[in-house]
Amino acid sequence: MTLVTSDPLILINYKTYLEATGKKSVELSRTIEKIGRDIGVNVAVAPQFCDIAHVAAQVEIPVFAQHVDPVLPGASTGHVLADSVKAAGASGSLLNHSERLLRLADLEKAVSLVREIGLTSIVCAGNAYSASAVSVLRPDMVAIEPPELIGSGRAVSKEQPEVVTQSVKEIRRVNSEVKILCGAGVSTGDDVYASLKLGAQGVLVASALVKSNHPDVVIADFCNAVRRFEEEHR
Repeated sequence: MTLVTSDPLILINYKTYLEATGKKSVELSRTIEKIGRDIGVNVAVAPQFCDIAHVAAQVEIPVFAQHVDPVLPGASTGHVLADSVKAAGASGSLLNHSERLLRLADLEKAVSLVREIGLTSIVCAGNAYSASAVSVLRPDMVAIEPPELIGSGRAVSKEQPEVVTQSVKEIRRVNSEVKILCGAGVSTGDDVYASLKLGAQGVLVASALVKSNHPDVVIADFCNAVRRFEEEHR
C-alpha cells in the first residue's frame, strides 16, 4: 500500500470499463506507473473492486477503491468494507462520486471509517456549495466534478472555470489543508494544465484515458502538462 504524499496528482478512475477490467486493469496500471515514473509525476489508479488486489500486487503507485460503504465489520452482506479494500492493498477510496452518491450522514461515517484505518479519502462534489460542505468532514482530498460534464470530453476547467475557482475559494474558507482535485471532462494535457492554473492540485480522469486506443500517449500528455506547469510556476 502506497500513500499519496505530494502534489500534483493524476488519478485515473477505471469505473467499470471493459478496457480496464481483469488482466487489462493490471496492464494499464503498469503503463501508467511507468510513464508517470519516467516523466516524474505522481499518478494513481482506481480499479474495480475485484481488480484491486491484482493491481496493487503488480504496481507501486497508489491504488484506490472506487467506493466503500459506511458499515462496520459484521452482518452487512453485499456491502464494501473499508477494511477489505485495505487488506486488498488499496491506499484509499473515492467517495460520493456522482455515479455512487452517499447521503451526507453516510458520507461522514465513511470518511471517518477510512480515516480510522489509515486510508486516504477522496470525496467528490458537483459544485462549490457541495465542495465546501464535504470539506468540513476533513477528507484528505476533494474532487470537484460537475456531473453534467463527466465523460463529456468537455473539461470543467475550460467549460466552467468559475466552478473550479469558486470551489477552491469555498473549500479554503473551511479547510486550509485538503488537497483539491479537478475532474469532469478532463481529456488533454491542456485541460490538466488549466485545472492546475485554476488552483487545483491534481486531476481525476477516466474515459479519456481508459477508453483511448493509445492510453500511453494520453497519460504522457497529462504528465507532461503537469511538468510544464511546475516548471513555469517554480
